[in-house]
Amino acid sequence: MFWLNFLGKIFKLLHSDKTPRHLAAGFALGSIIGLTPFLSLHNLVIFCLIFLLNVSIPAATFAMFVCELFAYLFDPFFHEVGYNLLVKVEFLKPFWTQLYSMPIAPLTKFYNTVVLGSFVTSLITFIPVYFAFKYFVIYYRLHLAEKVENLKIVKIISGSNLFQLVKKVQIKM
Repeated sequence: MFWLNFLGKIFKLLHSDKTPRHLAAGFALGSIIGLTPFLSLHNLVIFCLIFLLNVSIPAATFAMFVCELFAYLFDPFFHEVGYNLLVKVEFLKPFWTQLYSMPIAPLTKFYNTVVLGSFVTSLITFIPVYFAFKYFVIYYRLHLAEKVENLKIVKIISGSNLFQLVKKVQIKM
């Protein structure tokens, strides 16, 4: 039931009237939250940006879910990046010392190598993720949307009683 609902929301997202720009911006911001450990100050800031800016909240949620699935695979890489920034880059040491003497800085958890490494990596990949997802949405809408709608499995699922029931329940909510 969860997967059926999840796939339905993805198709609804791709077929929505939101522009590819809005979808891609939501996805890119959501990928930052998905790649980094959840309980950090920067994620609160990103959440606020998602709700304040005109971006797709479902796309951000989708990105959080997808990126969270793969983030743990990259933890050794994130640790290495964070370790290098915290320990090996000499000119940053005074910055880290000054940052940690500020009252709010511990909430950032940048003293943790994985948090710092994943945050820096997600910021670096923000622009490529934005353009890749924007291109994917445009390509999907131009070339794949009609083919996907005509697949037998999609017709079977969308015509099933269970799908119609879930659709009615969602409309009433």
